[in-house]
Amino acid sequence: MVRSDKITCIIVDDEPLARDIIENYVSRIDNLELISSCGDALEAFNIISKQHIDLVFLDIQMPEVTGIDFLKELNPAPKVIFTTAYNDYAVDAFNLEAIDYLLKPIAFSRFLKSVNKAFKQLTPIDTLASNHDHETSYPDAFIYLKVEKKMLKVFLKDIQYIESLRNYIKIKTIDREVTALKSISSIQDVLPVKKFLRVHRSFIIGIDYVDAFSPSEIDIKGIKIPVGRNYKDAVKEVLGYF
Repeated sequence: MVRSDKITCIIVDDEPLARDIIENYVSRIDNLELISSCGDALEAFNIISKQHIDLVFLDIQMPEVTGIDFLKELNPAPKVIFTTAYNDYAVDAFNLEAIDYLLKPIAFSRFLKSVNKAFKQLTPIDTLASNHDHETSYPDAFIYLKVEKKMLKVFLKDIQYIESLRNYIKIKTIDREVTALKSISSIQDVLPVKKFLRVHRSFIIGIDYVDAFSPSEIDIKGIKIPVGRNYKDAVKEVLGYF
């Protein structure tokens, strides 16, 4: 979730000229705040581990750690726009829920289009009670989701789990299933962290509805939800030790 009026971003690319071009593009967009321009994944990791970053412009072919491998190890991961000279990794980028995949040389008009996509994801249009992080307001908190041609109200307290279906999400509540055109990462950004937990790349669970759990799966009302390798530590911390 965006924490200020501007979207904070970093650039990660081992080519100085490529970084200079992206830096110039970023400087021309008022709502972007460049925190750092990094020459490798390790430098970027040290920054992300110390402060909140909304968006990463990420090269793929870098020494020691590729952009793909770097993104896989981040949990939680910022939004990412890949900037690369290679078109061989588009499927990997899609599977990692990247906002966009820009091929070098990158024209400013194409860059701007990509950033607009980021703005839409980082500034959710769903309506959520502004004080949703406070426990006292939680029973009344809700979101509106665009379902077909209507905006549908869903109370957070009723959500048992959320499943990613490529560009869509399926939300299972206590009395219905709702499918909406939205990414699982963008819906995660508007959920209170004390009530919801990302347990897999494709699943978010409502903590209050957990019936049982193990290192590999979580049971919610007869449904077995897998625990992803990169999410095991978070599950241990929130639900308890195995």
